[in-house]
Amino acid sequence: MAVVFEKTSMLTEKPFHYCPGCTHGIIHRLVAEAIQELGMGDKAIGVAPVGCSVFAYDYFNCDMYEAAHGRAPAVATGCKRVHPDKLVFTYQGDGDLASIGTAEIVHAAARGEKITAIFVNNAIYGMTSGQMAPTTLPGQITTTSPYGRDPDLCGNPIRISEMLATLDGPAYIARVSVHGVKYVRQAKNAIRRAFEMQIGGMGFSMVEVLSACPTYWGLSPVKALDWVEEKMLPSYPLGVKKEAFPEWNLKS
Repeated sequence: MAVVFEKTSMLTEKPFHYCPGCTHGIIHRLVAEAIQELGMGDKAIGVAPVGCSVFAYDYFNCDMYEAAHGRAPAVATGCKRVHPDKLVFTYQGDGDLASIGTAEIVHAAARGEKITAIFVNNAIYGMTSGQMAPTTLPGQITTTSPYGRDPDLCGNPIRISEMLATLDGPAYIARVSVHGVKYVRQAKNAIRRAFEMQIGGMGFSMVEVLSACPTYWGLSPVKALDWVEEKMLPSYPLGVKKEAFPEWNLKS
């Protein structure tokens, strides 16, 4: 019988701990598949900070660091500078990367560190009881904004991809989603492209992935995917925000 699909060897056999309907599992698979397809399994090193991704070292079948909350880009920077031939990536949520670790991601991007950040944006703190994050939408209800986020009190959401794209250091910045089949395919291509830019020594790369959090959004898994489409996409438009070397190809 012909094999149509099989699990990537870059994921372990350990079951994910994520809530039903959470799309972290999809993103894990895309990252793992991209690493395997690029033949970088033996050279991949991941960095997981605190947050929903805190146990990522149990799932990726490669060397992993555990970083303090928000400090994954700093740890990844040290790792890449010591091991320039490795494929070094961070896997971070929005509360981690866009709030506690804002300084780390901004300065790593500004320096053009040759690392790749996988930035999961679900518009909320998904591990620590659903507090408001820098990416929480205006009017969105969270445990710390029970009447909805008020921009006059809390400011407006931060569009990290657009902000980092203004810097000179990044080689590739893209925002994708995983709320439907075509979007999953686009996300896979973006993640692979980000890794290719690192392999080619082109500079910092980041892929922001819009992700569902049914538990703290208070929605069913299906409704949560609809919420991504209806609410998140207008505030966080998809697409490549910066590609400094559009003609460059890993195969060339």
